[in-house]
Amino acid sequence: FADALNRFSRKIWRKPQTRKPFRYELAILINPAEKLPPSNRKALSHFRRAGRQLGLDVAFIGPKDLHRVAEFDALFIRETTSPNDHTYRFAQRAAAEQMVVIDDPTSIMRCTNKVYLDNLLQSRKIPAPKSRILNKDRPEQREAAASELGLPRVLKIPDGSFSRGVERIESLDELKTKATEFFKHSALVLAQEYVYTEYDWRIGMLDGQPLYACKYYMSRGHWQIYQHNAKGQTRSGDFETLPLDAVPAKVLKAARNISQPIGRGLYGVDIKQSGDKIYVIEVNDNPSIDAGVEDVVLGQQLYEAIMRWFLNQLDTSRGNQAASQPTLANLL
Repeated sequence: FADALNRFSRKIWRKPQTRKPFRYELAILINPAEKLPPSNRKALSHFRRAGRQLGLDVAFIGPKDLHRVAEFDALFIRETTSPNDHTYRFAQRAAAEQMVVIDDPTSIMRCTNKVYLDNLLQSRKIPAPKSRILNKDRPEQREAAASELGLPRVLKIPDGSFSRGVERIESLDELKTKATEFFKHSALVLAQEYVYTEYDWRIGMLDGQPLYACKYYMSRGHWQIYQHNAKGQTRSGDFETLPLDAVPAKVLKAARNISQPIGRGLYGVDIKQSGDKIYVIEVNDNPSIDAGVEDVVLGQQLYEAIMRWFLNQLDTSRGNQAASQPTLANLL
C-alpha cells in the first residue's frame, strides 16, 4: 500500500500532457560549483541536443535534487564521483529505481578504489607498473616497498582523482613522511613503480568498446597531467585527440581487457607507453568529455553515441523488440 501510495503521490505532481514529444526522460547530474567538472558547458549543451534529437528529453539536475531522480527514466552523472558523497547516493537511488545510469554504483566503487584496480590488473595479467599495497598497521612494508620498487616511486591514496592524492617519492624518509600523512585518510596506500612518459593515453570506452582516444601531455615542468599549487590553482598539459585507427593495437587491447570486467558503462582508461611497453595506470568511471578536446575527431557523433547507448538500454529494459544491442557500429 505504501509503495502504491508513493507512486500515486509522485505522479500527481507532474504536469499532465496530452502529447509527449519525447520517448524517455534523462537527467544529467552537474555541479556548477565544481572547479574541474568532467564536461564543460558546451559539451553539456551538445549532450542535450544529441539526446533530444534521438527522443530523450534531457534535463539538468544538481546535488540537491536527489528527491527528483525517480521522475526520470535514466541518469547520466557528469560530476566527479566519489563513494563518499552525494554522487554515489544519486547512483544508488537510480539503480534502486531500476533506471539506466552512468555511472552505476558498482563502477564507482570499482574505479575509485586504486587497490581494487591493482588487484584486478594483477589477476588479469594486464601490463601495469609494479606495485605494492601498504597497510597502516605494518610499517615494515614501507622499507620493503622501497627496496622492491626502487626510487623514485609513486604513492597513491585509493580514491584520489585529477592527480590529487598522488605523490612522487624521491627517498625513503620522504616515503615514510608521506605515507604517514596518507594513512590519516586511508588504512591502505598504494606504492607504485614510477614510469615517466611525455603523455598518457586516454581511451574512452563505452559498453566494452573503444569510443575515442586522446593523448594528455604532462603539465610543463611537472611529472603529472594536472599540477595543483598551494593557492588552489590548477594547470594542465596539452592534448592531442586521434582517430582510433591511429592508436597502437596493444593500447586498445589493454583498454578492452581492463574495462570489460568493470562494467558496460562509460570509462576512461589511462595507459602509459614507453617504447614497445605499455602500462595501464587506472580506469576512470567518470572520464572527461569536453567540447574542443575529446570530441575533436568525432564531433557531435561522440555525444550522439553516448545518448544512443542510453536509448538502446532504455528500449531493451522496456522490452522493445526493435531495440538493437549498442555495438560501436550502430552507436556511431
